[in-house]
Amino acid sequence: MDPILFIVFLPLLAAIIGGLGNRMLGNTVVKALTTGALFIAAGLSWPMFFTYLTGSAEPHVVPVLHWVQSGSLSFDWALRVDTLTAVMLVVVTTVSAVVHLYSWGYMDEDPDQPRFFAYLSLFTFAMLMLVTADNLVQMFFGWEGVGLASYLLIGFWFKKPSAAAAAIKAFVVNRVGDLGFMLGIFGTYLVFNTVSIPEILVRAPSMAGSTIHFLGGEWHTMTILCILLFIGAMGKSAQLGLHTWLPDAMEGPTPVSALIHAATMVTAGVFMVCRLSPMFAVSPDAMQVVTYVGAATLFFAATIGTTQWDIKRVIAYSTCSQLGYMFVAAGVGAPGAAMFHLFTHAFFKALLFLGAGSVIHAMHHEQDMRYYGALRKQIPLTFWAMLAGTLAITGVGIVDVFGFAGFYSKDSILEAAYASASVSGRFGFWMGITAALLTSFYSWRLMFLTFYGKPRWAQSEHIQHAVHGDHHGHAAHDDGTAGYHPHESPLTMLIPLGVLSLGAVLAGFAFSHYFISDGSGEFWRGSVAFSEELIHHMHGVPDWVKWAPFAVMLTGFAIAWYAYIRNPAFPAVVVGQIGVLYKFLYNKWYFDELYDFLFVRPAFWLGNKFWKLGDVGFIDRFGPNGSAWAVALGSRVAARLQTGYLYSYALVMLLGLTGAISWVIWQAAH
Repeated sequence: MDPILFIVFLPLLAAIIGGLGNRMLGNTVVKALTTGALFIAAGLSWPMFFTYLTGSAEPHVVPVLHWVQSGSLSFDWALRVDTLTAVMLVVVTTVSAVVHLYSWGYMDEDPDQPRFFAYLSLFTFAMLMLVTADNLVQMFFGWEGVGLASYLLIGFWFKKPSAAAAAIKAFVVNRVGDLGFMLGIFGTYLVFNTVSIPEILVRAPSMAGSTIHFLGGEWHTMTILCILLFIGAMGKSAQLGLHTWLPDAMEGPTPVSALIHAATMVTAGVFMVCRLSPMFAVSPDAMQVVTYVGAATLFFAATIGTTQWDIKRVIAYSTCSQLGYMFVAAGVGAPGAAMFHLFTHAFFKALLFLGAGSVIHAMHHEQDMRYYGALRKQIPLTFWAMLAGTLAITGVGIVDVFGFAGFYSKDSILEAAYASASVSGRFGFWMGITAALLTSFYSWRLMFLTFYGKPRWAQSEHIQHAVHGDHHGHAAHDDGTAGYHPHESPLTMLIPLGVLSLGAVLAGFAFSHYFISDGSGEFWRGSVAFSEELIHHMHGVPDWVKWAPFAVMLTGFAIAWYAYIRNPAFPAVVVGQIGVLYKFLYNKWYFDELYDFLFVRPAFWLGNKFWKLGDVGFIDRFGPNGSAWAVALGSRVAARLQTGYLYSYALVMLLGLTGAISWVIWQAAH
């Protein structure tokens, strides 16, 4: 039996048993079952990945069952396995496995652990269905599956109003993107008369130059289809305009943040664009749209990350920015570079999120970095893990020597953007360089505020409550610790940090040759649109292009060091001078307020009008309420007739008999 069947369906089986068994099986059994299933899936995924790495495996399709037959629409439920799938399998199963293990410690005191672990496994199954899809409908099934599971996980603490609101927001915003994805699928079937991904990609080049009637005009067929599909990717991967759900998703438990933001849901859009890259390659206009949106997103999110205080929100906006890099790569025709950054990003971003969770765990669920400080000696293992993740995301490395994971993958994107020699590519390059500086600044800002300086724990209500039971009437200690002693996380949380640290340190160095350096594209074997010419130009970019990311990384580090170590009063001075700009960035460019004004308030106003005028004023009045009124009136009339007296009934009978006889006589006379 093909191992792909075990990889995909073991998480589903674990989710069903754990979810239905729930408290009957108990916390330990459900945790062991779901975690064991994911580790088995990860153990099977890595050998499969290495077979494609060494070139000893061929792409193939594993049929599961015949799914739909309706007229000319016919497709099976089948699992497609190729290099692109193999990359996603190791990313999804590895991160999901370590998140499951991490959750043993992080969620240890939660009363609903079986439900949580069942949701995690269900999420993983849906993502695996998405990345193994052989047709667009199956991909959409997985696409909506991760949307449902993310709704359940973000709103896991459903009694917490902010968590419930965040879950609804994520669900609604993603439905907007999904509308574009559905229209793209419908249009693709209309044009190609099939939903089979291999058939569509083979026939896509033949559609170059063709037009389609859409919204009252004639448009380039592939441009319309690709842009509609990309709108779906914008929602799932939180690109500018449809990004607002991503930071709010931090209301879910920290392991959920790592699973959603590192390797799974948010990368689904990038994967979809790379899987369909031969379609996008036919439309230069669609490629430019992808590049510009990605470039705008990576800059936009990085600017916001420089001002946030919540440790998880800083990392969330970092995710949004890094996804922008991936779309820039896909837009300039380097999906291999996009997938490479997706691959490395999964390790160091999951590491940063789980490391942040370890900090939060140590600080009694305090998430505001203003109340941290001096933690590197209190939680040293977490510090070293976070340091590895920070070195990876900021792209620390020496050209042609060695670097951390992000050094190889992010720099390859910037080189591809510059080498494309297009206007959109150069725009992506300069936005990427600027965002790299901002990334370095806010990443080291996070490290310095959290692990260096003096303790600021006494100012935290969470810490005061942990020490004294309440925060009233207790003076702060002179050392700023409030008498609190942070503790290192348990092994179930530290082991995943160690595993992910290895990926953050070595993933770029170990695999850059296969993803990028091999100009023949042998590794990908046609699973993405590989451009040998672009790879050749990447190797020939000027030296300053290769060294620019290193220079801005050092600049960002130096600014953060000066502002938060050398001269801690400096940030307040800067904020005082650029107060308006700071407020603009801190409030996330006012996107939430803008959407509230344009969409939320009008929707509530319209809903209230339909409710009060349409529902209550018309439907209820003339429907159920009107019927009830008519019945009540009839009852009152009937009550007057039904007096209960014999003579009244005799009179009625006499009047009726008289009327009947009179009618007969009148009829006879005429």
